Amino acid sequence: MRVQPASLYASPGVSTMTSRERFRRVTHYKTADHPAHWEFGWWEETFPTWHRQGLPDSVTNNRQGDRFFALDTQDYVPVNVGIVPPFTYEVIEETERYIIYRNGEGAICQSFTDGASTIPHYLKFPIETRADWERFRDERLNPNTPRYPDDAEWAAAVARLNASDTPVTIGLGSLFGVIRDWMGFENACVAVAEEPEWMAEMMDHLTLLTITTIDRALREVRVDLGLFWEDMAYNAGPMVSPAFFRAVMTPRYKEITDCCRRRGLDTFCVDCDGDANLLVDGWLAGGVNGMFPLERAGHMFPHDLRERYRDHVLLFGGVDKRAMIAGREAIEAELRYLAPIVEQGGFIPFCDHRCPPDVTYANYLYYLQRKCELFGIPKPMDYDALREAAERSAPRGLSPCTP
Repeated sequence: MRVQPASLYASPGVSTMTSRERFRRVTHYKTADHPAHWEFGWWEETFPTWHRQGLPDSVTNNRQGDRFFALDTQDYVPVNVGIVPPFTYEVIEETERYIIYRNGEGAICQSFTDGASTIPHYLKFPIETRADWERFRDERLNPNTPRYPDDAEWAAAVARLNASDTPVTIGLGSLFGVIRDWMGFENACVAVAEEPEWMAEMMDHLTLLTITTIDRALREVRVDLGLFWEDMAYNAGPMVSPAFFRAVMTPRYKEITDCCRRRGLDTFCVDCDGDANLLVDGWLAGGVNGMFPLERAGHMFPHDLRERYRDHVLLFGGVDKRAMIAGREAIEAELRYLAPIVEQGGFIPFCDHRCPPDVTYANYLYYLQRKCELFGIPKPMDYDALREAAERSAPRGLSPCTP
């Protein structure tokens, strides 16, 4: 690890860079004016809960939340490395108790209308046999299918993205995560154990699809971040063995990241919930150098990762949502715990997943206020005043900010 000053932030409390410049410097362990002010977003259920606690009713989704809380944001390259065309949503059966439908990825699902569960019950998946895979591959994952906007829209996007002051992200798809969605968790895990050559075949095609699709974008757009999505771990560990991961997945990640590096993109992030500690070595060997969202309940500890991997790893997220639920003292302790590695660079701290409704609106405002103050981020708005207003307007008997 290179020798670093105590802090890589030269002008805490003052903005002298664009959000894009700041992101590039932070992710390359270079001095910057202050840390980036990102958040991952909020669960849908959080907005109506917070409306009752003082959040304006007009804020109903993540895009509006980013604007309202005056957070740094990203821009995205409009290119699709997934299913094209998606399946048409179709209601197959509907009763007073449940609805059975086909989702956009071809799975047949059952959801109960009484609100007993927000997670659908999966009845059938589009890929159950090799013949299913071959048909799915040819009809939905054809690299020659148009995956860009029309020429005029694409030209406008290129001009806008290259001139943007915000970081530009390109989606790089998934190897295991999407296959799990198309086959079902149990079927995918059985295939890993009993038919690893078939899994490798599917991942080969996804790798080819991604590389073929993104090449034009990387030639024409200055991209700052490549984003993979996997979600292949629970709080007890990964869904596949590290041996399978290193043998089958790591080389294919490296094909994709090598392609990107040849075009000037060297910063990557993988979105994986749960305890992915046993997979980090394989991702790094595959050229994926950023971990996200670092779920603390899943034992993804920023301090441990920094100690193990030094400046070879970039950290995104990592603020324990349980501290945000617990209240001011826990929030203060959590942010102070993270402060030393925030100062080292290579770390953009924010809630370790989408913010749940268990976090009160006032607690969240307190968190944003203290995050800015402790990490030297210029406050883009008076979070403290909003929190005080929320506390004053709270219904009697409701304490919106846990002491």
